[in-house]
Amino acid sequence: MGGTSTDVARYSGELEHVFESTIAEISIQTPQLDINTVAAGGGSILSWENGLFKVGPVSAGANPGPACYGKGGPLTVTDANLFLGRIIKESFPRPLDADVVRQKFLELTAVVNAEKDGAIGLTPEEVACGFLSIANATMTRPIRTLSEGRGYETANHNLACFGGAGGQHAVFVARDLGIRRALIPRYSSILSAYGMALADVTVENQEPESLIFGPEIFPRLEARFKKLCEQGSLGLAGQGFGAQDIEHEMYLNMRYRGSDTTLMIRRPESVSDFGGAFTVRHEQEFGFFQERDILIDDIRVRSVAKSSGVATSNPFAELEVLKSSAQPEFSEQFITKVYFENEAWLDTPVYDLTRLPVGSRIHGPAMIIDKTQTIVVDSRSEGIKLREHIILDILDNTQKPANTDAIDPILLSVFSHRLMSVAEQMGNAMQKTSISVNIKERLDYSCAVFSAKGGLVANAPHIPGHLGSMASAVAYQAQRYKPGELRPGDVILSNHPVAGGTHLPDITCITPVFDDEANPSKILFFVGNRGHHADIGGIIPGSMPPNSTELWQEGASFESFKMINEGVFDEEGLIDILYNIPATYPGCSGTRTLKDNIADLKAAVASNQRGIQLISSLVKEYTWPVVEFYMNAIQDNAAQSVRELLKVFSERFEGAALEAVDYTDDGTPLVIRISIDGKTGEAVFDFTGTGPEHHGNLNCPPACMYSAILVRPTCSLPKTLHIF
Repeated sequence: MGGTSTDVARYSGELEHVFESTIAEISIQTPQLDINTVAAGGGSILSWENGLFKVGPVSAGANPGPACYGKGGPLTVTDANLFLGRIIKESFPRPLDADVVRQKFLELTAVVNAEKDGAIGLTPEEVACGFLSIANATMTRPIRTLSEGRGYETANHNLACFGGAGGQHAVFVARDLGIRRALIPRYSSILSAYGMALADVTVENQEPESLIFGPEIFPRLEARFKKLCEQGSLGLAGQGFGAQDIEHEMYLNMRYRGSDTTLMIRRPESVSDFGGAFTVRHEQEFGFFQERDILIDDIRVRSVAKSSGVATSNPFAELEVLKSSAQPEFSEQFITKVYFENEAWLDTPVYDLTRLPVGSRIHGPAMIIDKTQTIVVDSRSEGIKLREHIILDILDNTQKPANTDAIDPILLSVFSHRLMSVAEQMGNAMQKTSISVNIKERLDYSCAVFSAKGGLVANAPHIPGHLGSMASAVAYQAQRYKPGELRPGDVILSNHPVAGGTHLPDITCITPVFDDEANPSKILFFVGNRGHHADIGGIIPGSMPPNSTELWQEGASFESFKMINEGVFDEEGLIDILYNIPATYPGCSGTRTLKDNIADLKAAVASNQRGIQLISSLVKEYTWPVVEFYMNAIQDNAAQSVRELLKVFSERFEGAALEAVDYTDDGTPLVIRISIDGKTGEAVFDFTGTGPEHHGNLNCPPACMYSAILVRPTCSLPKTLHIF
């Protein structure tokens, strides 16, 4: 965690790489570490907007910098830490103005209390703590994406923290993730420079290949691995390394036939085990495997040589040794006041890292400092000093029970981040597991979480036209099925305009989630996604004919089809509605891409399943009544934010109605008149004067109209709402 952003990567015995990335819309194809970055750093600006606490993405930068720099800057994460006593002014490399920070927090708290719901106001300390909680929630999102998004339990990891601000947040981020131990290297704030001195020297050699994995190719693979290893050794020898200093990591870039999602698989003990390793990895990340040929696209060898003879210690081995060692004597440098959430101001001893003996066990609350970093240990954690690390053990990972009597604006912001993270990971799963160009490369899909009645709760930043209309599709299914007609394991498909559809190639996949899988009594929520299919039949390939006059000419249409019924995949029924039924109409064909359709729909199911798993974890962490309460609160907050925006529009145009007219290519008028009540923020969208139903296909389904109405005002709202 640095001044403007936080970088996150996952390590599981080897460094994880990506081979293609997009930066500023430019595709870069080169091996690089798989690092996710979010705009949450010490300089991230704190603000209160539309009833939500907001941290970043804008940064105060170096000039004017945080408010405490005394240059007229805004409140930032650094200011919150200073205000709560988590930065020692005397140890900071520049003078800090704590009075300015306190005054700004007093002013901001007054605004928050004037606008928030509930009679009980927040203190300035609670507001500052709230902003730090949002910053921590922002940092946990990419961590969850790199772990949970790939099928790994976040709580099974250790958290390694570095950067000047990392130690101030390590305990709190770890607790949010359910992680029990955080490791902070002694030189954590200068690891970029120190790491360059210790970094290995590597030579990458990668060559294309086109093979079907099987026993007959094993000799060829061995020969090619040998050749690439020799090339790597030659490259490192030119830099002064001997053969004894070099290790070779061998990989195959593998994928299923029909898919272009490749996985770089490191060589197991034997070449023959590559297929099994790929299958296990694919099921781990995407939740399923396929009975298909496994193809090899590339052969890669990463030749590594140690560039430094500096010996580094193993913190886990040190901890084992210290278990049988006597506790050394040590004392604090001084005692200061630090504010901790739910505990108020506590007397907190401050320890000088350079003076602590190895093996010192420091019970929180405490702070450990040196010239370049500050480490905060709360009262539910303890720190252990090792030769090259500080170990932070989280002794109590339990969350404070959340209150559902009144909306906590801090928790409202946290849940907003968590639910958006769910939708993002659903999208990642759908993109990775699909095989069509439309979904995998054009990204013509959307994922979201819905209430039991079908209302949109949270979404990832996907296609606005999908997201605005999908709520109508989910609500249609929620009303169509009577209690007991939907069961755990059911997955519904729909694309018909009367059922909330847009055009027929957009197929919506909806999964209900119940209170009890064994004895369900009610639906808690829905998860859903919508993806554009390249073809679903009709009179021309692509299923979007320019001259259609009947719906059936555009291909398969269905209001509600249970593709999966209590966990049983109805492939025969799916083939019937996609292939057989459309072909019965004059001049029409069934889908021309049946295998791709089925594969993409399986990817849609996997995406929904990922969302269910993540929200189930959220329910386990907070209980369902709390999650439901804040799902509703997010919807209410979004509605109120739109009302406030409409009031601004009304004032700007002095209460006058907003009118516009446009025309389709054949001259059909599209008329809109928006009348806004400046007091309530309610608006009427009146389309009187718009042309009649079109004989061709230029008609707008109701769901698309509602989507257009929703999208326009929400484009002017802050992204913190996470509802497009």
